[in-house]
Amino acid sequence: MSQLEMTMVMVIEVSALFKGMDSNKEGLSKEELKAQLEKELPGFLENGRNKEAVDKLLKDLDASGDTMVDINEFILFVAAIASACHVYFKQKALNGCPTDPHS
Repeated sequence: MSQLEMTMVMVIEVSALFKGMDSNKEGLSKEELKAQLEKELPGFLENGRNKEAVDKLLKDLDASGDTMVDINEFILFVAAIASACHVYFKQKALNGCPTDPHS
């Protein structure tokens, strides 16, 4: 399988993860999103556990303005996190630090 094909499989798996999180099948509410971020990305809200940070995150993710994060908004969010991580690790490599995210 090519790298692009593997990436597409991962996007499909993220879609399945989202569907498992979406209890009402209408999208993730602020509370559901926060709970899932704390579960799936335990360090993500580490520095922003306040209500204002969560509200801003939901507002930024909720491109449609319906107060819910739908599957498309969620996939874009995951892609944005991946891109930010790529930039972060690339910068670390330029500074002579190991680029393995597990180190």
